[in-house]
Amino acid sequence: MLRARLIADPHIKKQILWLIAIASAVRLLLAAQLELGNDEVYYWTYVRYPDWSHFDHPPMVGIIGQLFSLNLLLKSDFFLRLGPIVLSAVSIWIIFLVGKKIKDERTGLFAAYLFTGSVYGFIISGFSFIPDSPLVFFWLLAIYWIVDFLLAEKITQTEKRKILWFGLVAGLAMLSKYQGAFLWIGVFIYVICYHRAWLRQPSFYLAGIISAVVLLPVVIWNVQNDFISFTFHSERVTPSWQFRPDYLLTELGGQLAYNNPIVYVLIIIAIIAWIKGKTFLDKKTARMLGVLAAPLWIIFTSFSVFRSTLPHWTAPAFLSLILFAAAYWSNEEDKRRAIFWVRLPVYFLSVLIVIAFWLVDFSPLQVGKNSDQVSFGENDFTQDIYGWSQIGESFKKISAREEASGSMPKEAALISNKWFPGAHLDFYVAQPSQRKLFLIGPMNDLHKYAWVNEERGGLEKGKDYYHIAVSNLYKDPHELFGSYFEKILPMDTVQITRGGKTVRYAFFYKLKNYRGNFVNPLPYH
Repeated sequence: MLRARLIADPHIKKQILWLIAIASAVRLLLAAQLELGNDEVYYWTYVRYPDWSHFDHPPMVGIIGQLFSLNLLLKSDFFLRLGPIVLSAVSIWIIFLVGKKIKDERTGLFAAYLFTGSVYGFIISGFSFIPDSPLVFFWLLAIYWIVDFLLAEKITQTEKRKILWFGLVAGLAMLSKYQGAFLWIGVFIYVICYHRAWLRQPSFYLAGIISAVVLLPVVIWNVQNDFISFTFHSERVTPSWQFRPDYLLTELGGQLAYNNPIVYVLIIIAIIAWIKGKTFLDKKTARMLGVLAAPLWIIFTSFSVFRSTLPHWTAPAFLSLILFAAAYWSNEEDKRRAIFWVRLPVYFLSVLIVIAFWLVDFSPLQVGKNSDQVSFGENDFTQDIYGWSQIGESFKKISAREEASGSMPKEAALISNKWFPGAHLDFYVAQPSQRKLFLIGPMNDLHKYAWVNEERGGLEKGKDYYHIAVSNLYKDPHELFGSYFEKILPMDTVQITRGGKTVRYAFFYKLKNYRGNFVNPLPYH
């Protein structure tokens, strides 16, 4: 579908290929060394328990995980991340092609550098096993087609065919994450304001139908589950109508960090230059990029005035702005100065990655709380992707000891209280020892695990279970589970070490004689 168009400048061809190769090699190395984060390991449940849709998101991330892990035949965390890494390599090529379309090869190369230098582009969507990975891939692919059909003076059969491709790709973006709907919002705004001839074309409406058909499984699943996914997300963005400047500052600061401060500044410089009348892109193209970016950015940034938001919600809007900035910097007469500035984010991010990798896997530093044992490591962001394999190895020894003594039944399952750290314990502790893990709690703590509980047959009255609490996320098991079990007894405490130093503790408990009184909060129960 995407033609590997010839690159006229061999120097640019060499740079883009090296950029893709080096970026992919770094991601593959990180994937082989770093444990999964709490979001990543949670989306593993989408792979293990596929469905038409899920509590949090549509199914695409699970589909990608199934494809690249061969439906979990390849069980390691590396193969879960392989899909995002492959998609991100292709995404670099796509953003290069889009830059070439809107202006020239140099613009495409600069866009590729800025995209690769973005924290969101390189790590969040380019490496992590989360819905943003397929979202960004399909978002860029959609822009690739948008440039062709939306900027065309005349609507020929070629443009009609391309808008149908867009309808398919936009549907796949929505099947990745609900923000994909903003592709259609941007296109519709542009058509209404600047290209109304499309409103007389049946292909415009057929493209919309194609997107709707692709999204139909998500709608059907929500109908069957009392629209629980839509309700959950609407509650996350419903304004509290209490002005919160701290939330707004956090959102803007997050956008700055997620996009790489240098990339952010380069975009701002390009926008200011355009406002001042500097022409480096034709007006139609600049207008189109702005319309694609503005709705998503304005809506979610506005939400942050009244309630807490997450910066990656607005991140796809910056893909258009990266292309806009690339067009500006490719226009710079001093070519050495321009290439320095667009490469600088990549160099800066490389330093950050080295530091972060050392902090996560090798550093003896404790950057969280260290005042008492039950909160040791709290607020240490590195704990999210470190130490879970150590906990799994410790559990094998402790459970073997308890079961050999007759204190616990053979192959007893585990209990946790929330999707994090529940999903980590499921992947790194329960799965390797071929045990089940169940969650006990309200729906907003269980998420997908409300369905997983049922898939695994549910808790059995009178049975004994294991529970593992970690000090950085510690909750008293007596408060969590005291009403569900006759006794809760401690078994052992294990130190999780890094660089020869303790970074947190894992507390092992046995939960005796389940009373059978937990009601799994599925919407259709």
